[in-house]
Amino acid sequence: MTNVAIVGATGVVGRTMLSILEERNFPVSELRLIASSRSAGTKIETRWGEVEVEDLDNVDPAGIDVALFSAGADRSRAHARRFVEAGAVVIDNSSAFRQDPDIPLVVAGVNDHHLASHQGIISNPNCTTMALMVAAGPLHRAAGLRSIVASSYQAVSGSGARGIDEMLRQTRALIADPDALRTGQWQDPGSEVYVRPIAFNALPYAGKETELGYTDEEWKLVNESRKILDAPDLDVEPTCVRVPAVAGHGIAATLRFQRPMTLDEALEILADAPGGELWTGTVPTALDAAGRDEVLIGRVRPTLGEPGGINLWVVGDNLRKGAALNTVEIAERL
Repeated sequence: MTNVAIVGATGVVGRTMLSILEERNFPVSELRLIASSRSAGTKIETRWGEVEVEDLDNVDPAGIDVALFSAGADRSRAHARRFVEAGAVVIDNSSAFRQDPDIPLVVAGVNDHHLASHQGIISNPNCTTMALMVAAGPLHRAAGLRSIVASSYQAVSGSGARGIDEMLRQTRALIADPDALRTGQWQDPGSEVYVRPIAFNALPYAGKETELGYTDEEWKLVNESRKILDAPDLDVEPTCVRVPAVAGHGIAATLRFQRPMTLDEALEILADAPGGELWTGTVPTALDAAGRDEVLIGRVRPTLGEPGGINLWVVGDNLRKGAALNTVEIAERL
């Protein structure tokens, strides 16, 4: 049995972590729920009884075996190591430690062997990288990836509740005059979360702009894919797009290998991909992925311009496999 803490327990991902622990019968001896001072004192009913939320700034982490962190990068940097010093293993869902060479970045079922090198902290990848790696990882092991061209189609829940609220507010404002949407005479409903309206739209700009005009979401696809696959020279060309889906990040990817891969070989490998579910005959969408543990893999095709590569589509629930589920799966492996 394990003493488990969820840090960021009252957030969307933290609440999903709790529900997944309950669904998967995780062997919890004692459950502790920890959040910011704003939520401290709240009482939450769980499978293990009523638990009062503790204040992260003042909490004593003694006795915790595994701490599942989803409280943001700043809080992870401020608190994770003191949990480790008290004897806990921290599995962190933020970006705080993903590029630290001494901290493993793990997609459960893809690179579990990296867990052996942990020194108290294990990092969860970005939710978009996570979904792609479920398909790309097994193919890489078989034929050695040399390049990925990836375009993501990311749901608004990736921006938290504020992203969902903004999409719904803008949808209500714009749907009143559908002819204006067709003719381009629509009135801007105002945007706070995104740089342009997200309702009835697609924004080829997910995240914040950083180096060379790429967003931080795009750089995550580059750097995290290389680290997870132990492929520092892997070529990754990313474009991240925000779309008006509530849940489910999709990625269209072109994969090229060190040796040619046939369609039949790819389909055979993907049919057994840990954490994945291969769909043939119908197209998996964000609506299908919402609430599902599996990353859905579909539209698997051979490349046209340069034979020997594979084109495919993956879509996964960004709050489950993309965040909370992978964290719990890592804890199970530990």
